[in-house]
Amino acid sequence: MSAATSNAVPVAMTRCAAYARQAVERATGEILDACGWQPAAGSRVLVKPNLLKASPLACTHPEVTRAACAWLLDRGVQVIVADSPGFGTARGVAEAIGLASALADLGLAVRGMGEPVPVALPDGGSWGVSRLALECDALLSVPRVKAHAQMRVTLAVKNLFGCVCGLRKAVAHTVQGNTPGVFETCVAALWQALPPVAGLADGITAMHVTGPSGGKPFQLGLLAASPCAVALDAAVYAVLGVMPSDIPVWRALIRRGAPGAFAENIRYPLQTPQDVPAKGFILPETLADVSFRPHRLAWSVCRRIWRSLRP
Repeated sequence: MSAATSNAVPVAMTRCAAYARQAVERATGEILDACGWQPAAGSRVLVKPNLLKASPLACTHPEVTRAACAWLLDRGVQVIVADSPGFGTARGVAEAIGLASALADLGLAVRGMGEPVPVALPDGGSWGVSRLALECDALLSVPRVKAHAQMRVTLAVKNLFGCVCGLRKAVAHTVQGNTPGVFETCVAALWQALPPVAGLADGITAMHVTGPSGGKPFQLGLLAASPCAVALDAAVYAVLGVMPSDIPVWRALIRRGAPGAFAENIRYPLQTPQDVPAKGFILPETLADVSFRPHRLAWSVCRRIWRSLRP
């Protein structure tokens, strides 16, 4: 093995056809073991699924999140499961999609992302990022592989935007999304500001055509894991046959020199991107505006206030 190969970031991929619990647990354990991620016993790991809204296809499948948590608990890790949904509350979304019940026998409950702490951004602004995310020892980003109308694909790094607390995400879209290229640069900066981020991608049933919600299911049959969320994303991009020029967040990570963003820095201990057929996976040709215009921000504020007043 050459020095370059031995220093490469591992991304472990395997095929998994459905969400049957035993199959998902077996495949998840296989790739987490093979990728070499070894959080220390007693460490605090924040498991961050994508809980966008109370719509199952828009969220990480509960069995994948559960399998990741079980693997961590078996290694003596202190597990926290949390997110800041775009619509609704973390607890409400978790109950609606079956995640709350899936985690119950593990003694885990889903938490919201609270206690915002300002994190400085390259544009001179800041995002209010949850103290949970900033003060854990490591994060495991567990996205569903999805098309995205604004980012073309959303994976482990973009999933970290859910560490921004509540309504602050909509404000970020309005402020940092107002200038082309700034929002994705800030997402890349958020990844760098957090504790080490590993990734586990749920691509068993992906979402294509559009997203992050409202797309169509696509049976990709893939689970993938890496100790580096950036490398995981680059590997899944390779599966989908896209280039850095196609993906705003990928371009931003390359500009920051993130090692995992470069194909030559990745190795595959199990299957390779060429082993995963993705023919027919459709991505948006034209990207929508990242910015939330003032009327959309106002609507988001009103909706959240209304939800908070409901019994």
